[in-house]
This record gives sequence, C-alpha cells and structure tokens, in this order.
Amino acid sequence: MSEPHHHKGANPFAREWSRLRQVFREASPYESFEHVIILVLTVLIMVITAVATVSLVQNVWGLVWQDQFSANSTSAFQDVFGNIFTVIIALEFKSSLRLTFVERKEVVRGRTIMLIALLAVARKFIILDLQATSPAELLALSAAALSLGAVYWLIREQDVRIFMRRSQPPGEATTPTKLG
Repeated sequence: MSEPHHHKGANPFAREWSRLRQVFREASPYESFEHVIILVLTVLIMVITAVATVSLVQNVWGLVWQDQFSANSTSAFQDVFGNIFTVIIALEFKSSLRLTFVERKEVVRGRTIMLIALLAVARKFIILDLQATSPAELLALSAAALSLGAVYWLIREQDVRIFMRRSQPPGEATTPTKLG
C-alpha cells in the first residue's frame, strides 16, 4: 500500500526537468542558445570531473597499494593535492554554470571567475617543484595570486554593498553611520 510521493523532494530528476522546461519556455531565442551552451559545458565539466576523480582515486590507491604513500614523499603529496585541486576547480566551474542557468544570470559572475583563477594559482603553488623553479617565476606567481586575491576581495566587497543596499527598506540612508 505505498502511495507515490508527491512532495518536492520525491523525484529530483522530474523537478529539474520541469525547471529546465520552464526556463526554455520563458527564454528568448538567444537566451535559449545561451542555455544550451551552458548545458553542454555543464555536461563536459561533469565528464572532466568524473575522469579527474577516477584518476585521483587510482593515484591514491596506487600509492597506498604500493606502500609509497608516506609523509616523506613530497612529490606524491604534490600529485595527490594537485589532483584534488583539479577536481575542486572543476566542481566550482560546474557550480558557477549551474547558478548562471538556474538564477538566469546574464554572465558568469566575476567573483566566481576570480575564485577559480585563485584556485588554479594555488594548485600551481602546490605542484611546483621549488628546486626547478626560478625566483622570477615564483615572483610572477606570487604577484598573480596577490592581484587575483585583491580583485576577488574588491568584487566581494562590491557585492556586499549591493546586497546591503537592496536589503534596506525604502527611505533609509544607504551610507553607514559613524559610531562614536
């Protein structure tokens, strides 16, 4: 005597399909084109993420199985954490595309792009062989990380100000008052 579940969480695929149909019904032809591109990119990133995850599991399993996974093996840790960052970057890409599609944003948010770039630079630092890296390359990577971090912070601060402005009731002052 089981009844079919009709609440929201019962079938996530049906819910997503319904949402997808609604998005395309409400979209202009160009918006539909953009949505198709986002869907294709999402599928490709999902494939890349799955392949990177399988590669990571094989890498870790091989290191453990061959008893090469020790605290003294920095190259093994660099490889593993480099692969972990690859998966994290792919997941962040997928997440940003999903938000762009679901929230119907016109473009992928600049903050997300900066975050992905920061993750890529952090990944580069992790996999870097310090003995084979020139000081100029280290300086360039450090400058890139600092610049990306500053831009990310500025974008985030702007987003916070916009959110605060939108969340204030009409008629209230939009500038903060000084506390004395």
